[in-house]
Amino acid sequence: MSNHLQYETSPYLLQHAENPVDWYPWCEEAFLRAREEDKPVFLSIGYSTCHWCHVMAHESFEDPETAALLNRWFISIKVDREERPDLDSVYMAVCQAFTGNGGWPASIFLTLEKRPFFAGTYFPKRRRGNLVSFQELLTVIHEKWEQDRSALLGPTEQIMDLLSRANTAEDRAEPELLEDAVQLYKRLFDRENGGFGGAPKFPSPHNLLFLLAYYRRRGDPECLEMAERTLTQMVRGGLFDHIGGGFCRYSTDERFLAPHFEKMLYDNALLILAYCEAYETVQKELYLLAANRTAEFVLREMTTAEGGFYSAQDADSDGEEGKYYLFTPEELVRLLGPEQGGAFSRYFDITDAGNFEGKSIPNLLQSDLEDRSFDGLLETVYQYRKSRCALRLDDKILTAWNSLMIAALCRLHQAGGEQKYLEAAKQADRFLWEHLWDGKSLHVSFRVGRRGEKGFLDDYAACIFAQLALYGATLDSAYLERAEELCRDACEQFQDREHGGFYLYGQGHEALILRPKETYDGAMPSGNSLMAWNLVRLSQLVPEETYGPLAERQLDFLAADAKQYPVGYAMFLLALLDDRDPPPKVTVVLSEESEAARLPLELPAEAAVVLREPGAEYPLKNGKTTFYVCRGHSCRPPVNERPVL
Repeated sequence: MSNHLQYETSPYLLQHAENPVDWYPWCEEAFLRAREEDKPVFLSIGYSTCHWCHVMAHESFEDPETAALLNRWFISIKVDREERPDLDSVYMAVCQAFTGNGGWPASIFLTLEKRPFFAGTYFPKRRRGNLVSFQELLTVIHEKWEQDRSALLGPTEQIMDLLSRANTAEDRAEPELLEDAVQLYKRLFDRENGGFGGAPKFPSPHNLLFLLAYYRRRGDPECLEMAERTLTQMVRGGLFDHIGGGFCRYSTDERFLAPHFEKMLYDNALLILAYCEAYETVQKELYLLAANRTAEFVLREMTTAEGGFYSAQDADSDGEEGKYYLFTPEELVRLLGPEQGGAFSRYFDITDAGNFEGKSIPNLLQSDLEDRSFDGLLETVYQYRKSRCALRLDDKILTAWNSLMIAALCRLHQAGGEQKYLEAAKQADRFLWEHLWDGKSLHVSFRVGRRGEKGFLDDYAACIFAQLALYGATLDSAYLERAEELCRDACEQFQDREHGGFYLYGQGHEALILRPKETYDGAMPSGNSLMAWNLVRLSQLVPEETYGPLAERQLDFLAADAKQYPVGYAMFLLALLDDRDPPPKVTVVLSEESEAARLPLELPAEAAVVLREPGAEYPLKNGKTTFYVCRGHSCRPPVNERPVL
C-alpha cells in the first residue's frame, strides 16, 4: 500500500511512503481534512539518516496496529527537517519548551490551527522505564481531545507567548565577549580527551575555528592547545573513518572512540575548514592529511556526476547500526594474510574482544599517528568493506550544505595547493547556480530533476560564504559581485529592520505560527552567525559604506544572546574577532593581466582586492605590479614584492 508521500522527492518521506500510516506531506489538504473530521494532527519530523527515526518507524509506523490508531484518531504529517528547516525550527522550539530538550524524531501534536499542544521526541512501542509507549500516548490524547479538550489545549497559549517574545539588541557587542568566551572554553575543555564537556561529543568545528583564530590574533597558547588536542584526538578515534576517510556525526563517548555512524556533508565541510586552519597555523602534516582524506571521501562517495554533493550516509546497514564500519581480526587475516592481517589489526586496535558490540571500530588511540606503513593496504580493506554491505545514501542536494563544502574545498586548495580541489569547488558552484537558482531566488534542495522550497536564510548565508571563499581562492571579482548580490537579496527578504537580525524565512514563504530568528550555533553555524561573518568580510573587501553599519548592527544583535552562553555562538565570535582585530587589507594593482593568475596562492590574504588598472589613489610603483598593505588604521609603503603579512 502507499500513502500521500509516494510522489514526494525527499528520501526521508519516500522511506515512509509504504507505511500503513496514512501520511501526508505538510500541506493544506491535510489540515482541511483535520478540520472536516475534527481530528488533531500528529506531526513527525526527522531526516533520512537519523537512527532513532528509523527505530520509531520500524516499531510504530510500520506496525499495522499502531497505524490503525493514527489513521482512526489523527491526521498524520511527515516532514523532512532538511527540506523544511522553517517547520523544524518552529516545532523544535516547541518541543524544547515542552520537554526541556529536543532531538529527532520530533513528535508534535497540533490543533486544527497548527498550534502545538503536546510535544516529545522518540516514543517506544512498549513502555520503557519512564517512557510511555506510543500507543498509550495516542490513546490518552484521543480521549482528552474527545472528553476534555480545553484541559488538553491548556499549555498552548503559555508556550506560544514564551516563544513569541522578540529578542532585540540593546547593548553593543563589546570585546569582553571574546575573553569571556575563551575563559568558558577553558573551563569546559576536556584536557585528557579533547573536546568540550562530556559525552556525547560533537565535533563543532566552528569552536575550533574561533580558537585557532584567537590564537593567531591574540597569541593565547591555551587556545591553540585546546584546538590541537581536539583535532588530534578526533582523527585518532573512531569518529574518523580510518579506512575510507571522512568523519561521522558525533562521538557517543568522551574519547571520540565510538561514533554515531552517520556521515553528514556539513560536518565534513566544517572539519576540512578546521583542519586546514590548524595546518596553516602550525604546519603539522597530520592536519593536512586529515583534510585531504576527508575531501577524497566526499569526492569519491558523496559527489554527483555533475559535481553537486549528496547530503548524508546512513548509520545503519542491513538494519544494524555501524555494521558497515566494524571488523574482526579473523576477517582481516582472511583478507590480508596472517602477517599483514595481524599487523593491520594490532595497529588499528581490531581485537577479538572488540570495542563495539563484540566487533571493532578501527582507531589509533593507542598507535603511532606518524606510521604510514599501512597506507598501502587501506584500498584493499576499503573495497572489501564495500563488498560486505551497503550504506543508504541521502542523495538530495542541499544548497546550504553544498555551499559549506564549496568553501571547504577552496580552503583546502589554498592550504595544500592542489588544483583539483578548487576545480571541484567551481564545478559544485556551477551545479548550484544551474539547479538550485531559478533566476530570481535560491532553493533549499534539488533531487530527481525537481527543486525544493524557496531558500531560507541559511541557504543565502551559506551561499554568500561560499562565494567569498571562491573569491579568496581565485581573486575573481565575479564571485565577490555575486556575494554582494546575494547579500542584498538576503537583507531584502529576511532582515528585521526594526529589531535587528534576520528571520529564518522570508515574506514570500508560508507564514507559520512563529517567525523565528535562529542565533545559536548547533552542529552548523546559524544563519544569523554566518550573516555576521559575511557582513564583516564584505565590509573589509568592498569600499562602499553599506556593509560596515550592517555588520555592526548584526554583531550587536547577536551579542544580546551570546552574552548568556558565548561558546554557543562560535561563528559570531569569529565574526566579532575579525571585526575588532581585522586581517591586513591588501590592495594589488596589476601591471598586466597575466599577473592575476599566480596571485591567489602567492597572496594568502583574507581581505585582498585586485585592481586591474592603476588610479590616482593606487598608482603603480616602478611600473610593476604593486602591493598596498594596511592593517587597522595604518598603511605600509607600497612595494613590488609579495608582502609578508
